[in-house]
Amino acid sequence: MKTIRKIIEIDENLCDGCGQCVPACAEGAIQIVDGKAMLVSEIYCDGLGACLGECPKDALKIIEREAQEFDPEAVEEYLRHKKEPEPKQEKPCCPAMHFMPLKNAGTDINRPSKGISELTNWPVQIKLVPAAAPFLRDSHLLVAADCTAFAYPDFHQDFLVGKALLVGCPKLDDADEYVKKFVEIFNTANIKKITVLIMEVPCCSKLPKIIQKALIISGKDIPLEEVVIGTQGAVLQRGELVK
Repeated sequence: MKTIRKIIEIDENLCDGCGQCVPACAEGAIQIVDGKAMLVSEIYCDGLGACLGECPKDALKIIEREAQEFDPEAVEEYLRHKKEPEPKQEKPCCPAMHFMPLKNAGTDINRPSKGISELTNWPVQIKLVPAAAPFLRDSHLLVAADCTAFAYPDFHQDFLVGKALLVGCPKLDDADEYVKKFVEIFNTANIKKITVLIMEVPCCSKLPKIIQKALIISGKDIPLEEVVIGTQGAVLQRGELVK
């Protein structure tokens, strides 16, 4: 039965998919779908607006309109029979879920700088970046083995300009976890191109394979380039990879 009552309204144009509103709703009325917050069902929203203060983009507001009545019994049933809880929103170790303009941030006023930082997002660790992070959307993604930035002296200027950066170690980290994370990213972020930057050492060769596997699972056809850096800092190999 429908009635005129207060209910949440979500502005998709303002929503960046950060997911902070999801755990704020005790009734589970909000979920992230295709990178946007969505109302699961009108009957699950009590209209009290507990989620409003959690939205950094002011994409949520309470309006009054015709809607199905709030059903607390249906909420209890819904929460009890959910097959699995809402995914815990990944929170990096610093306030950086959103795109952060970091250019020139690395200049030391006490020492003349030979260059500027081209890093435009934070965090950068694969495990810390949420698939719905705004800086990933429509990006050219640079996936770099974390040793590459130390081996290649002009990493920022030659590889990072205009790209979103993710770094990790395919030897020390969980490869299956990486595959799952990249499948989520490819299904959410509309990545335009991927450059994978690795060292010449054998353990680094896993990283392109992880990306290729995630592309196959996600069914996405995204141009993929591999660049191999030598231990002495030279580019040894560069070319497109067959997915």
